[in-house]
Amino acid sequence: MKWLILIHCVVTWVLVGLIWTIQQVHYPLFDRVGMDTYPLYQREHMIRITILVLPLMLTELITAIVLAVNPPDGVPHWSLWIALGAVLAIWGMTAFVNAPQHGQLSTQFDTQIHQALLSTNWVRTILWTGRGIFVAWLLSLLINN
Repeated sequence: MKWLILIHCVVTWVLVGLIWTIQQVHYPLFDRVGMDTYPLYQREHMIRITILVLPLMLTELITAIVLAVNPPDGVPHWSLWIALGAVLAIWGMTAFVNAPQHGQLSTQFDTQIHQALLSTNWVRTILWTGRGIFVAWLLSLLINN
């Protein structure tokens, strides 16, 4: 169980760092790529980011499910279910909002879609940041037990 919690915490914090980098550095630069090369750039971005983020997100999801179903001693069970809910919300935002926005941008750059992506991605950024704070709290509970 200790290894599972450690893996869960590490993966969550990797994703926190990644989402902040995407939100503050990567997405804002989309409008600087150039109209002629943008569709190819966006399609390549989608392939490369998926290869990087999907294994991390799957690991976070699986470990969050295991922790919610089999909570460690000393951790309020409700907190693990809320944390799992945040993971599911992130997956929902990714699948139903942000991925479709990327799909639209893969045919041509559109300023309105780009601005919507920048705005809606804040939801994932805030949720992952909250999860990072949660897993730090979780780790502190377990260290003090």
